Amino acid sequence: MAGGAGATGRSVTSRALGVLDAFDSAHPRLTLSEVAERSGTPLTTAHRLLAELAAWGALSRRPDGRYEIGRKLWDLGLLAPVQLELRQVASPFLLDVHTATRDTVHLAVREGLRALYVERISGRESVPVVSQVGSRLPLHATGVGKVLLASAPDDVVEQALRQLTRETRHTVTDPRVLARELGEVRRRGWARTAEEMSPGTASVAVPVTVERANGPVVVAALGIVVPAQRRDTGRLAPVLQVAARGIGRELARSDQFR
Repeated sequence: MAGGAGATGRSVTSRALGVLDAFDSAHPRLTLSEVAERSGTPLTTAHRLLAELAAWGALSRRPDGRYEIGRKLWDLGLLAPVQLELRQVASPFLLDVHTATRDTVHLAVREGLRALYVERISGRESVPVVSQVGSRLPLHATGVGKVLLASAPDDVVEQALRQLTRETRHTVTDPRVLARELGEVRRRGWARTAEEMSPGTASVAVPVTVERANGPVVVAALGIVVPAQRRDTGRLAPVLQVAARGIGRELARSDQFR
């Protein structure tokens, strides 16, 4: 098979997917040699695959020679139900919260041990944040992540407690402390962080719940990011809860979330 795929047992498709998988939020732009190294692909094969993926539109080659995700792959990603339905339903509610607060508003879902950000609204007055639509950030270090982790299955929580990375000097990395925090999130219905993901920011988040025949299910988390010096973050929870209930009601009408 071309590129030696047959010798290693990897198909052309798996090699192409491996090349795409080399890109992530920490490595959005890569050189040919970086792609080859991160994907475990021979240099000549990586060069051919990059050219084919760029020709199709999955990747884009920058003037400096580095590659980044192309518009066509992004457009396809937006068709995924978890993004399409959530964004369509939730966007008006996120806009309402942003209009009332002028702060950055997030919507995220759980993907393994990370929070996948599916929507974000911010403005010129909003505090700078590290997250973008499509970002995947650690559950234990973000407000939306703590909400999602608090509602996750026990085995997910146990796995997360064993892998607490330190993102800033304020990140909670003691499993006992985080376990107590998650219990508090479940009790009061919202989470709060202070400079745990990025310095100078604090966050508040609440669950987005859909009522099903077997009971309520948390399908997403809605959060807001504010300057760390704000002392009224607890007052933001009711604002978010009103919006989250609205999103939940609309999602309950969708076949995708029943």
